[in-house]
Amino acid sequence: MSRKVLLIEPNYKNKYPPLSLMKLATYHRQLGDEVTFYKGTKEKFAINETMKLLVRTLQNNDSSINWLSYWDELVQYLVHGSLDIFESLVSLPKPENVPLVQKNLIDYRKYFRNKEYLKNPQWDRICITTLFTFYWKETIDAINFYKQFCKDLSHVYVGGIAASVVPQEMANEAKGVTIIKGLLNHGGELDKSNTTIIDELPLDYSILEEIDYKYPEHDGFYGYMTRGCVNKCPFCVVPTLEPSYEEYLPILDRINTTRAQFGEKRNLLLLDNNVLASPCFNQIIDEIKKAGFYNGATYVAPNYYEIALKNIKNHYNINGYLKNLFSQYELLLKKTKDNEVKSLLLETFHKYQVDDIHTISVDNVLAIDNVVGPLFAKLYKNKPKVRYVDFNQGLDARLFTPEKAKKLSEIPIRPLRIAFDHWELRDKYQNAVRLAAENGIKNLSNYLLYNFHDRPVELYYRLKMNVELCEQYDISIYSFPMKYHPISDPNYFRVRTYLGEHWTRKYIRAIQAILNSTKGKIGRGTSFFEKAFGSNEREFYKLLYMPEVMIVYRLDYEKNGLEPEWWQAFQDLSDEKRKDLIRMIEPNDFSNINALTSDDELLKILRFYEISRKDYDNQKKLGVF
Repeated sequence: MSRKVLLIEPNYKNKYPPLSLMKLATYHRQLGDEVTFYKGTKEKFAINETMKLLVRTLQNNDSSINWLSYWDELVQYLVHGSLDIFESLVSLPKPENVPLVQKNLIDYRKYFRNKEYLKNPQWDRICITTLFTFYWKETIDAINFYKQFCKDLSHVYVGGIAASVVPQEMANEAKGVTIIKGLLNHGGELDKSNTTIIDELPLDYSILEEIDYKYPEHDGFYGYMTRGCVNKCPFCVVPTLEPSYEEYLPILDRINTTRAQFGEKRNLLLLDNNVLASPCFNQIIDEIKKAGFYNGATYVAPNYYEIALKNIKNHYNINGYLKNLFSQYELLLKKTKDNEVKSLLLETFHKYQVDDIHTISVDNVLAIDNVVGPLFAKLYKNKPKVRYVDFNQGLDARLFTPEKAKKLSEIPIRPLRIAFDHWELRDKYQNAVRLAAENGIKNLSNYLLYNFHDRPVELYYRLKMNVELCEQYDISIYSFPMKYHPISDPNYFRVRTYLGEHWTRKYIRAIQAILNSTKGKIGRGTSFFEKAFGSNEREFYKLLYMPEVMIVYRLDYEKNGLEPEWWQAFQDLSDEKRKDLIRMIEPNDFSNINALTSDDELLKILRFYEISRKDYDNQKKLGVF
């Protein structure tokens, strides 16, 4: 018997689509289940749950009216109870149906306001994914909200990173749900009699059409060619999520399945945690090339209209592809310059009710295919684009060899991400960068872990080394400092307040303020780097102690003389007083500086730290800067 399955990603921002839910969508569709993916506000979901019942009821009251075309008015009445809207709605049906329509409108308004939809759950299974634990509150709130819509609480499954690293804490705060720890890679995790390995299933890209949220990286092939990592780094969550190293997972068949169902994708994004550790590395690269990702390979965007229409004809995620077509019709109107053709389109869309997201239907999109199909064929005559491969989780500098670097150069890898987690790796890291450059790989990127066991100056050294390597090998390296956060520590997984042994609250805020100015990344260019982080260790530490607002708006405060004034006062202090001042600065709490000291000389300097961004904005408006 077909089940109604709801897939939920909490409404936090996320760069990449939820691969686990995409696999679950494939799994449930293979079983003949009705699958819906939702990412949005809880309020809108509750409205939609009520609206589905209300529209169905009103359609039974008077089928001569397409109540879907009054969706917005019905929502307004449910939420606000406007008498004017109510009267306009009850004027629509035949006179003999008016009393019944009136009663149902009033009843469903009460149903919505009293949250009676929670007493009438519609879903047989709900699967919720989780990301990092610093989204803890949003995640727990989402689980506890959506679980109410399932007929059986034990059929609410919660998996993903947070569920895997702190399963007991999640079970304590999201009572009654079933926590899935790790990967769905054994079979029988959701349905005991079903041995399908869900983790090995192809991704269902169609679920991305169902939501309004657009992932920044939404148009690529995603996957793994290895799982796990041979290292057990103490700061890394991979051993918990993927405890066993799998050295080779073929991907070609899954890519071809995706192509056939959802169309060609431009890039290949692989989430392997340590692909260089695989003894099958050469085979992996060869398969990537066979999949169409070799040097010089290009991509031509497919006809998305034809893909949507094909899947609708095959009864595959009709709701998702109707939403997709609605957007494509809007795009077609926007791109059509011929006024006569545009008028024809507007008339056709209105006549067949495809100009409203709520009234668009399968019969009508098929009925206008002969009009819009040829126009989409012209619209999607796309030019070839270069395609890239991205091992997004980074490669292990310690495992680079001349042979592996040469093999990597056979694919259009961009950027090449190499982890540089601590300063002790500098020789291995520099060797890896050199090998990449010697093999023609010019675009690199890396993540720089800080706030772990490192000293602040070691972050500076690593950033400076990257700038120097860019000059030395004529390459581009984009560095992304990443603050360590112990996501499984019960004292810190809910909040991002952890301080490494050599770090202070002020140091952390200073680095974040600098990164705020550089948009979170540091590229090539010595002068840019030195302005952002200092030309030497002394200047770097000056920035760490500098008032935060002066870091963010440094040029303005240098010009108006306030930053030099602060620095001169800082330097003029005696060694003993400077130590006292630093102890006051390090907690980064300047809400009551008079409670910190009664020393006038120190208070004069501490007043610089009271300047807020709001103060800066006000001064900017007054023309001070």
